[in-house]
Amino acid sequence: MSLKDVSAWLGFAKACFSQWASRWALAAALIACLVGLIDSQPAWAQTVPEVPQSAPAAPNPQALFEAHCSSCHAHGGNLIRRGKNLQQKTLLRNGYGEVGAIATLITQGKGVMPAYADRLSASEIEAIAQYVLEQAKISWP
Repeated sequence: MSLKDVSAWLGFAKACFSQWASRWALAAALIACLVGLIDSQPAWAQTVPEVPQSAPAAPNPQALFEAHCSSCHAHGGNLIRRGKNLQQKTLLRNGYGEVGAIATLITQGKGVMPAYADRLSASEIEAIAQYVLEQAKISWP
């Protein structure tokens, strides 16, 4: 804060308070300037610190499955083709015993099952694949 700013502030304080109070205001202003309590930058010139952006929330795999898959695969079944269910034995028999294989199937589709690459992000597809494998291991309770 420059001397000109200090004197302007002190002049304002002196005009606002009585003679007795202005002496205390002057003393307080002088002490504040010496200690550095009065900021040298006006409020409008101060920069607001950047708030770091948090990572996007992890997709909810159960909600994603219910929204995109459960119309055909309710409770791990298959309403279209009984033999193409999501039970662990069936997944293993058809080569889908790993998250990557299930994710590829969801991404590319197969037969009457549509591809979801254009509707879901890679992280959402991965979350659904993981969810399917976990549910299959516990027999879709």
